[in-house]
Amino acid sequence: MKKKYITGIVVFLLVAMFLVGCGNSNNNSNSKAQETNNEKVVTDFPKKNIELIVPFAAGGGTDAVARALANAAEKQLGQPVVIVNKTGGSGAVGMTEGANSKPDGYTVTMITREIVSLPLMGLASISADDFDLIANINQDPAMILVKSDSKYNSAKDLLDDAKKNPGQIKFASTAKPNFYVLALEIDQDVKFNHIPYNGAAEAIPAVLGGHVDFTITNPGEALSQIKAGQLRPLAVMADSRLENLPDVPTLKEEGIDVVSGTWRGLAVPKGTPKEVKDILSDAFKKACEDEQFVDFMEKSTLGIYYLDAEEFRTFIDNDTELLSKIVDELKKEQ
Repeated sequence: MKKKYITGIVVFLLVAMFLVGCGNSNNNSNSKAQETNNEKVVTDFPKKNIELIVPFAAGGGTDAVARALANAAEKQLGQPVVIVNKTGGSGAVGMTEGANSKPDGYTVTMITREIVSLPLMGLASISADDFDLIANINQDPAMILVKSDSKYNSAKDLLDDAKKNPGQIKFASTAKPNFYVLALEIDQDVKFNHIPYNGAAEAIPAVLGGHVDFTITNPGEALSQIKAGQLRPLAVMADSRLENLPDVPTLKEEGIDVVSGTWRGLAVPKGTPKEVKDILSDAFKKACEDEQFVDFMEKSTLGIYYLDAEEFRTFIDNDTELLSKIVDELKKEQ
């Protein structure tokens, strides 16, 4: 009897060990299967079109950079990168839609300096903190532009007239707030009449049509009109003259110590998987080095200024600090 009892225990233990072994085997199999599935998800990205939201109208500088970049990135991603222009609110409409999109990597947003300036002015709730950053792509100085037959022959002429006629000279603003002109107003103690437009694509025709006296855009946004003799640049808001437009003086040459410009980068919704962000980062970095993209940017007087996600975050933090000082000055004057 005792022998049968011991035998029963041994059999029970053997069966138990077998079942545990099977369980571990199944768990290992499930774990390996899950790892394989995860790898498959990452490897399969992208499986369809990627949308690149541009928060300004077609034809402007942001749109031009985005389209050229998309063409170069498609070669790396193996899928079309489709431009979607979402205008309104000085960029807030498009950037908000981008931030609220599904965090799967299939919606990328081209964010601009307005992602910093709008919340500082209390004009939008969206900010850079609502995104995971991919990279900065471009940086350009600002340029003061008038119609070719304008009475103003220099930036000093324009500013002198503004001092005599405060609030009367019409300025085509490409964004609200427009920190290009705000920097000038604060430094020179002048006031312009700000007329809002949805980016340079609308502001430039307003100047050409005589609806406003001047605008401030990036050189690349107005290069064709400058070369055609339709627009005349008064000054570039940079530390030095531009290679493509060497005859245009800097504001500093006229004794006006104001430097300003814009930047354009890429971001995805918060919570996008790291593996997907890595794929996008690698693709867009290589796109910035693409020969056709580089050639387009050079010919268009658009500057390539690549920063990875971490560098881009620091860059935005520094720009936020800079623009905050301008906002503080504005509040003091109110």
